[in-house]
Amino acid sequence: MQNIVKQWIAALGEDPEREGLRGTPRRAADAWAYMTRGYKQDPATVLNNAIFEVEANHMVIVRDIEIYSLCEHHLLPFFGVCHIGYIPRGKVVGVSKLARLADLFARRLQLQERLTNQIARTLMDTLQPEGVGVIIEARHLCMMMRGVEKQNSRMVTSAMLGSFHDSVATRNEFLHLSNHAPHD
Repeated sequence: MQNIVKQWIAALGEDPEREGLRGTPRRAADAWAYMTRGYKQDPATVLNNAIFEVEANHMVIVRDIEIYSLCEHHLLPFFGVCHIGYIPRGKVVGVSKLARLADLFARRLQLQERLTNQIARTLMDTLQPEGVGVIIEARHLCMMMRGVEKQNSRMVTSAMLGSFHDSVATRNEFLHLSNHAPHD
């Protein structure tokens, strides 16, 4: 990775041996390893230690989970918030694990649409709840720094599974409680 970064710097027309850039290949390689650490994490391992049997069947929501990811088309960051809700059917997961799950999938080269679905599908398959809803609102630097250069645009994606998909009332409750209006 360091050699690739060094070649990339040279291809840009810079001198990778100048003082300010000498350590950049190592720092960039370390940064990329950190930003893509989700490839080395297993969702089952993240969730399995914190699944608890309970007699609860009311909606559980965690809002405003910060996410940072990399667009697979331009290798530029996108960032925003993720809202996750589910209705348990005998099993709940520790609240911090929802944030860890979102981070696990976000820390890969991604499309926001896929990221949203991966989080929802993993929770549905693991907990087998009545339903799951996931909403992600994100700003994409590939749209802000290049191309159309629209600074105030946000992309919003949702995945609704089970009762969140089938029941308008359940879906509307989630949308209302997640307060998915734009955040600053």
